[in-house]
Amino acid sequence: MKFRIWTTLFLVTIAQVAWGQTSTNPKLGNAEATSPEPSVNSYTVLGATSEQETLVRTQIRIMQPDVYPLRVLFVPHWKYIDTARTFRLHVPAGYTSAMFTHLPSRSVFIDSDRYVSDDSLGYWVAHELGHLAANSANENAADKAAREYRKRLKNVRKPDVH
Repeated sequence: MKFRIWTTLFLVTIAQVAWGQTSTNPKLGNAEATSPEPSVNSYTVLGATSEQETLVRTQIRIMQPDVYPLRVLFVPHWKYIDTARTFRLHVPAGYTSAMFTHLPSRSVFIDSDRYVSDDSLGYWVAHELGHLAANSANENAADKAAREYRKRLKNVRKPDVH
């Protein structure tokens, strides 16, 4: 029994010494070796064509939202409906939904089958970014926050007249 105890103590001591030789940090992951935190305005665009991704990234860059999404997902209609049902999306009576924001994950879901035009994409992405800025599912709060974003988009579209 004593032999087992001494062997265990010896192995534990050797393991600590050997660990100390590979890293001065007693933690498993070295701070320098871990990947850096994503920047505030980094986000992923998934499921989009290259043109759609470029467009949505350009529009979001122009809008300069207070809170950026973590991901923007273009999904087919069936997946959009399934995801909306999964997240228990509430759409007010008389309204339709071509995109929605899941606040806890900061994800914007876009129904790629109902994507109409570049201008409408910017208009409604501004609304979804408004949900993130207001941190609210309230439509009025999102529209209020989206006004400034829409203004920025509109100013860029105006031709410079001299």
